[in-house]
Amino acid sequence: MKKPILISGIQPSGKLHIGNYLGALKNFVELQNSGKYECYFFIADYHSLTEPFDHTGIPMLMEDYLAAGLDPKKSTLFIQSQVPESTELAWILFTITPKGELERMTQFKEKGADRALANMGLMNYPVLMAADIILYDAEFVPVGDDQLQHLELTRTLTRKFNSKFGKVFVEPKPLLTKASRIMSLSDPNKKMSKSVPGSSLFLDDLPATIRKKIMSATTDSGKEVKYDEKTKPGITNLIKIYQGFSGKPFAEIEREFAGKNYGEFKSALAEIVIKSLEPFREKSPALLKSAKTAFEKGRERAGAKAKKKMVTIKKSLKLI
Repeated sequence: MKKPILISGIQPSGKLHIGNYLGALKNFVELQNSGKYECYFFIADYHSLTEPFDHTGIPMLMEDYLAAGLDPKKSTLFIQSQVPESTELAWILFTITPKGELERMTQFKEKGADRALANMGLMNYPVLMAADIILYDAEFVPVGDDQLQHLELTRTLTRKFNSKFGKVFVEPKPLLTKASRIMSLSDPNKKMSKSVPGSSLFLDDLPATIRKKIMSATTDSGKEVKYDEKTKPGITNLIKIYQGFSGKPFAEIEREFAGKNYGEFKSALAEIVIKSLEPFREKSPALLKSAKTAFEKGRERAGAKAKKKMVTIKKSLKLI
């Protein structure tokens, strides 16, 4: 029986932190290993061009994909820009996308606040995202709440194209990720950001660095290890991290540390994070070589599928 196709990608914007891992990469591995889907995972380098871009993030992310447990025998791994059909399809979709739809996107409103200076890539980002998805006939897209609006635009464009030119595309469905949103270690009211290194735990941080960052993380008044986002945002954020790496329910974590103070909990958290991130600290030339081979084979598979789909698309448009 043919498995439904699932697709997702991550931007290569420098070193990944644990928020990126728990929010996306760890979930990719679980979806791959579930055996339920034919998985396509790509590096979204074209999307990264909407902001200052460091190309060294691409090989780093290639290694992170493999270090996390993505297996080229189980998943198709590729780099977005190496399959040019995605941008070719994006242009076609631009012609049926109202400008007003893009201006209403929350992400554009936030990042393109100064409309006169905002680059067009920020506005057109959701259309390229739509092309990345429907080009491969993906039925499912793992997303967080912040990407649901973009995926709904993808679904809208799919229906619009199919209505106008015949049923060519599969309408994708969201697969909501279960991961909690990880906040800054220094300010639990702000999202963890790689632009503030001291408040982020990076996947390749050394054990001593991880211990130092966690032990100095902001907590709250009192000493009870209790999950409460309203009154105890600091310790709650650390509990989310513990849950993400251990897989234990929040209630079980509270029971485990009942009667213990913040220092004891932080110490235990540091050890579980250090152990979990060990594969990311053991990168080697051999891993990069394996990653390059995996992504080259993935490019061939993804490229063959994209080329075949583009022929169907052009026929529907009567271009060929």
